[in-house]
Amino acid sequence: HVQLVESGGGSVQAGGSLRLSCAASGSTDRYCMAWFRQAPGLEREVVSTIYIPTRITYYADSVRGRFTISRDNAQNALYLEMNSLKPEDTGMYYCAAAPLRSGRCRANVYDYWGQGTQVTVS
Repeated sequence: HVQLVESGGGSVQAGGSLRLSCAASGSTDRYCMAWFRQAPGLEREVVSTIYIPTRITYYADSVRGRFTISRDNAQNALYLEMNSLKPEDTGMYYCAAAPLRSGRCRANVYDYWGQGTQVTVS
C-alpha cells in the first residue's frame, strides 16, 4: 500500500514559480508516478508523468518547457518544478502512483492519490 502527501502549493503572481513535493510511503520504485490537476468546473487532467524504472517523462502540451517532473529515490519523493506560471495553471494539484498497466504512464490507471495541494496564479 502506498500513501502520498503533497505540499508546496500556494498563491503566486503570473510569471512566478512554485515547487510541489509529493512524499511517498511504500515502494514506488517500479511505478508510474504522475501529477494531475483539476481547475474548478473542469475535468482532472494529467500534467506530467514519470516511469520510475526508466525515468521516461511526459508533459502535457500546456506545460512543456515550463514544468519539470523529478524523483528523489533516497527520499522516495516526487517533485514538480513549475516556472513561468500562468493563471490557467490554477487548480488543485494531485500526486498519483500505480504500477504501469498500459504502454504509457499518461494513459495509466492510478491506484494511489494524495489529498491535493492548491495552486493559485493571479
